Amino acid sequence: MIIDCHGHYTTAPNELERFRDRQLAGISDKPRRPTDLDLGITDDQIRASIEKFQLKFQKERGTDVTIFSPRAAGMAHHIGDQTVAEQWAQVCNGLIHRVTQLFPKNFIGAAQLPQRPGIPPANCVAELERCVKELGFVGCNVNPDPSGGHWVDPPMTDRYWYPLYEKMVELDVPGMVHVSASCNACFHTTGAHYINGDTTAIMQFIANPQPFKDFPTLKLIVPHGGGAVPYHWGRYRGLALDAKKPDLPELLLKNVFFDTCVYHTPGIELLTKVVPAENILFASEMVGAVKGIDPDTGHHFDDTKRYIDQIGLPRDTVDKIFEGNARKVFGRLNAVLAERGIG
Repeated sequence: MIIDCHGHYTTAPNELERFRDRQLAGISDKPRRPTDLDLGITDDQIRASIEKFQLKFQKERGTDVTIFSPRAAGMAHHIGDQTVAEQWAQVCNGLIHRVTQLFPKNFIGAAQLPQRPGIPPANCVAELERCVKELGFVGCNVNPDPSGGHWVDPPMTDRYWYPLYEKMVELDVPGMVHVSASCNACFHTTGAHYINGDTTAIMQFIANPQPFKDFPTLKLIVPHGGGAVPYHWGRYRGLALDAKKPDLPELLLKNVFFDTCVYHTPGIELLTKVVPAENILFASEMVGAVKGIDPDTGHHFDDTKRYIDQIGLPRDTVDKIFEGNARKVFGRLNAVLAERGIG
């Protein structure tokens, strides 16, 4: 079984964006703010939007189940106020839930949190609990920079984040460390801001691993191959050891995991050489940051299964990356798969 731990609903019907436009217009003109969370999207529209892209690619590429969350750039936590963030998270999570009900053997939900810069993550606990307990979600996206490229909140290692971590541990759900859209012209959203977010979070964890001592079962997934992690693993090891901290396997790797959203074979090969197989989860981010076809290969850049197939890993390693690690990291996943008769 091949479990893709990182997919976003990037092909949602246009009604979702129209709702967002009304919601944003209501920031300055409150009477225009939507009060009804019904998007006016039919089941047939959802089916069409999924079958044309995500489901088609699942079948063509030989993957089975995708852990599916709202469009990452669309979270846009820097826009509006807390009321806007909460309403937008509820709407987006509700749409993901409908996808998982229409395609129960193909998609399992992960939550968007109603984060806001300057607003403690404790305010996200209620929505996370709703998504897990009522909607059957198995994970969430945690934005380390809700300001959209200005980094105004405390590091992810600050106690500021602890109420959210406490709830994640209680519910046995991991968080994918995933920024949203950049509102800083210096940082391209998918090419720079995403990778900056991954790399910055890793260095925060190295500088202060206290959350992993306080929450030994906390699990965080750093996507996109960990940003700079594979290429600069020696730098991070050296910085940790210079600071009289344990080496990285002891310091991080009981709690921090990486996915395979790396879009060429040499990148995947480096990731699997540097990071232990037990800490790598298969992912593609389809249809996401890179949608096109590589002219050198004739295949989509985000067909990441091909890269793993090409590098000659041992069978037990491949099994861990494709399936076993996801079952361990997403603590509720086995039960959801069993309920749906999958695997």
